Amino acid sequence: MARYIAETGDSGSLTFLLLPQTLYTFIFATMQNIGILGGGQLGRMLLQAAANYPVITHVLENDADCPAAHLCHHFTKGDIRDFDTVYSFGKNLDALTIEIENVNVDALEKLEAEGKRIYPRPAVLKTIKNKILQKQYYQLHEIPTADFTITADLSELKKAAADYLPAVHKIGEGGYDGKGVQLLQHDKDIDKGFDAPAVLEKAIDIRKEIAQMVAISENGETALYPPVEMLFDPDLNLLDYQLCPAEIDEKTLWKVEAIALSVVKNFKSPGLFAVELFLDNAGEVYVNETAPRVHNSGHHTIEAHYSSQFDMLWRIMLQYPLGNTDAILPSIMVNIIGAEGYSGDVKYEGLEEVLKIENAFVHLYGKLQTKPGRKMGHVTVMSKEKQELLFQSNKIKRLLLPKS
Repeated sequence: MARYIAETGDSGSLTFLLLPQTLYTFIFATMQNIGILGGGQLGRMLLQAAANYPVITHVLENDADCPAAHLCHHFTKGDIRDFDTVYSFGKNLDALTIEIENVNVDALEKLEAEGKRIYPRPAVLKTIKNKILQKQYYQLHEIPTADFTITADLSELKKAAADYLPAVHKIGEGGYDGKGVQLLQHDKDIDKGFDAPAVLEKAIDIRKEIAQMVAISENGETALYPPVEMLFDPDLNLLDYQLCPAEIDEKTLWKVEAIALSVVKNFKSPGLFAVELFLDNAGEVYVNETAPRVHNSGHHTIEAHYSSQFDMLWRIMLQYPLGNTDAILPSIMVNIIGAEGYSGDVKYEGLEEVLKIENAFVHLYGKLQTKPGRKMGHVTVMSKEKQELLFQSNKIKRLLLPKS
């Protein structure tokens, strides 16, 4: 049986070349089928990077209008939390990854047992997606983290609070993008806590918040991106903007890298990991949380580094050599968040002015609807001068507003 492939001639007309079946089979046999669970902006940017590799992309997501839907080769509408849906989606693929932790891990375990490659491995995902298990993992492996206790419900929280306030209460499962986290400063705040299994951890006197991206290959090789310094919106508890490289001394840099590597290596899984850390006023470094996937703290790498976090994950999944994590230039990344008081069809106020900024790279996530606090895009600015980065980032925050 022969196959045909179209070719455009000099005149613009199409001619069809006859391909022997063996050649056709060889060309398409080298293409790996990779699935992504979740179709949000992380999936979208991962698919944009996929264009450089021999891969056929598949996305599973319940929203047919999600940011990643039109960029993949094959889109499946379905619930990433449902066992049968995830298993059916993955059973004919070579490998799968996630863009959000809230997926059906049991289905991934069954797929892994049948020989599918999962990034990260389901055992890691099971630990990380539950903040209780995640904190216990740090404790087990003697990784520095804030003192904590486990509370099963609100009544246990009230009993434990006296020894921990001021504290942070984090729901065990289901939290994301600042949701599922409550800061408890005083006794009167306790009722804001969660009446569900959760972690109560002592607040740290934070001087800086740092994120360290780590890539690890199938054979255990690692590559570290320069750590970034993160600044958060205090009201939304969302990343506002981040500076790369972080302004930390060499001794602190060594601590950050060593601790992040310890976190990742103990997972014994290939993948891409974002380790979020606190630096306190005494110079000590503590792990806050780990994300087992591409992450908001790595978006600047698309333009500002030789191998972006998205490029790196494709290299890992396709079992290629790890990429170069060096920065091309220092950078700052600004999150574009839905403006307060606006909900509905999105219109981007100030977009043309931002596009005039030299060395500014705008990424809009293709979300049709805006609402207060929703991540709608980001802008990365590159410059050798820190003051220029700060000036332009503040300008962008004022100018570019998603409104309805």
